Formats: sequence, structure tokens, C-alpha cells
Amino acid sequence: MIDYTAFLDLLTEFEEIPRAWKDTLAQQIKRALQPAGNRDIAGWEEIIAHLPSARPSQIALNRAVIQIGKKDDLDDQTRDHLEKLLRRLHPWRKGPLSFFDIFIDTEWRSDWKWERLKDHIEPLRQRLVLDVGSGNGYFCWRMRGAGARLVIGIDPYLKYVYQFAAMQKYINDPAVQVLPLGIDDLPESLQCFDTVFSMGVLYHRRSPFDHLFKLKGLLKSGGQLVLETLVIEGENGQVLVPQGRYAKMRNVWFIPSAPTLQNWLKRAGFHDIRLIDVSLTTTDEQRSTDWMQFESLPDFLNPADNKYTIEGYPRPRRAIFLAKRP
Repeated sequence: MIDYTAFLDLLTEFEEIPRAWKDTLAQQIKRALQPAGNRDIAGWEEIIAHLPSARPSQIALNRAVIQIGKKDDLDDQTRDHLEKLLRRLHPWRKGPLSFFDIFIDTEWRSDWKWERLKDHIEPLRQRLVLDVGSGNGYFCWRMRGAGARLVIGIDPYLKYVYQFAAMQKYINDPAVQVLPLGIDDLPESLQCFDTVFSMGVLYHRRSPFDHLFKLKGLLKSGGQLVLETLVIEGENGQVLVPQGRYAKMRNVWFIPSAPTLQNWLKRAGFHDIRLIDVSLTTTDEQRSTDWMQFESLPDFLNPADNKYTIEGYPRPRRAIFLAKRP
């Protein structure tokens, strides 16, 4: 099982985090990673166990491609072995990443999203940060690279947790961790994080207001929410509720207009609400690659008119909001 000992020991130094959660977290993690609950866990554990030992001569977190080591840190045979193991963790969705010059061209150019928000958010230096729906932790490392004191990512999809574990084997930084949990696994009203990120999650939630209230409860007073989600063009009050799938995704429930989402944030009790970016997702930003060989955005759009999804809805457009807990 992934070793969380150093991370859990480090948490004891953070008085801001309620002791009640720290006392139960180890058991939560253990339950989530029980092989009986997911038949793939044994295979992922084997991959992590067989990753070659190496000491990276360079680690760079504050750049577009997260760099772990250099080519000369490994001989060719060891690099080939490492690449084969990393490919067994396919699909790689968030990145890009480099393991000892093995370039992982992920489905998403996640660095583009980071560029859109990094100069608008409150500086992360010395902050306690939570990344909800973190995936493999690409953004967690960027947050740490921006100076965050502690970064906790949560994602219930376990393959992403093991992708993060592959990175953590070489970076070895207990102040960054991706936990095998969803937001519903967190206690109500932790009220301890300086910044909470929720990117690409809201439209997957059956109750967007419950999600917004939960996010607010995770922030300390004066803390900042960074919310990124799908939106449609339109006025206040307009919301798309897809019938069936949206861009071939089954679990998309609500896609509001930007003015509607701003109103939702107000109703949830946030203030200092700012819309900092609205971008149409392009097939340069999200696409299939050698490291993510499933269908991607080009397959989700109407081939006769790419202004629409294959189902006939407006194509993906994403907005980034900032807001504060009073």
C-alpha cells in the first residue's frame, strides 16, 4: 500500500487542521485502498513497487512541464524499464510531465489553465491549499512550486492516486499529497484551508449548491476559492441541463451561464467574486496522445459543425471564478 506515514506525521505540525480529521484520516485512506474494493489495486501496487530507485539531479515544479530528474540520471536500460511501467498507468490526463527525460504528453495541456489563473489568485506562498478533484496531482505540484506550505489533493479515482505516487517516489515531498478521497469524504466545515481549488468538478455534481456550500466550509475566514467549470453563453438565470450525455460524458448535470454561476456563488455566501477568464476549449488544449489513447475533444465535437458537441449542445467553454469566504 502507498506509504502515507511521512505525510500523516507532517500533519501533526499543522494546528490549523482539526485534530478530529487527522485522527481518522489514516483509516479513511486504508479503507479506500483495500484491494477487495478494486481489483486493479494489486497491479498498480506492483507498478509502484517496481519503479527503479533513482535520485533525480533536478526537480522543477514551477514550469509548464514538471521535471523529475535528467536523462543522465538513469542508464538507457533503466529508463526503458521505467517508461514501460509508467505506460501501464495509462491514461495520463493532466500534465505535461517529464520523468528523467521521458516526456509524458498528457491529454490536457494543464499548464495553459495554470497560466490563465496564476497571476490573478492570491499568492500561495506559505498557504494551506486543497485541490478538489486533483487527478494525478499536476496542479498540486504547481501549487507547491508557487510556494504553498502544504498541498492536499483529493480524488476518488484511484489510478490517478497511483500516478501521483509514481511522481512522489522521486520528488519525495511529504508536504504534497493526493489522497484517495472525494469531497464527500471530508468532514463538514473543516474551515482550515487558505485556498481551495475546484477545477472541472462542479458540472459533475448533482447539486451544485451543495458543492459550493461544501467548498465554503473547507475555507477559513477570508480564504479564497478558485472555481473552474464549464459554462454556456447567456444571461443570468440560463442553465443547460443536458438530456443524456454532454460531449460524450454521462455525468454532466448543470452547465450555467457565467452570470448565473456568479449569482450561485453569491447565494452560497461568497463575496469578492471575480470572473477572471472565459475560454473556449480547443483541440490543441485537449486531445488524444500516445499517453492517452482514448477518445478526446476532437471526437466529442460535431464533425459537421465543431461549434457544437456530438449531441448538438454548445461546445465546451470554461470559466474561472475567484471568490472569498467572509
